[in-house]
Amino acid sequence: MNASPTDRERRVDPFSTAIADVLQLLGRLAIAPIFLLSGIAKITDPQEFVPYIASSGLPLPAVALGMAILIELIGGALIVIGYKTRTVAAILAVFTLTTAVVFHINLSDQTQFALFWKNIAMAGGLLQIVALGAGRWSLDYS
Repeated sequence: MNASPTDRERRVDPFSTAIADVLQLLGRLAIAPIFLLSGIAKITDPQEFVPYIASSGLPLPAVALGMAILIELIGGALIVIGYKTRTVAAILAVFTLTTAVVFHINLSDQTQFALFWKNIAMAGGLLQIVALGAGRWSLDYS
């Protein structure tokens, strides 16, 4: 099921479908860097992240770090190119919601409050990608 405009819809209203194509691409390009940059940061300075993960009470923090790196780097890259986009966006939404609840739940701390709601907003954007797909300018488009 592809929510992208059909060929008939493109003939009827090519301007609005062209805008939708651009917006779907821009949306993917806007949300992916936060995952890519976070994954790169974790690779370049794992000593900073392992204790932070351990402090949350998660078991096997080094394994959790490795999983987070894989999810962020692979997921971010796949969102950019638009491959298996709905599935990847759903995985990233669950990951983002999980990190909000596990790492940013102290809502009395203003920074944690902001990070919690940032993650919720990101999950909302990812769910829009799940609902609408990657669009015409993606590897998923057929």
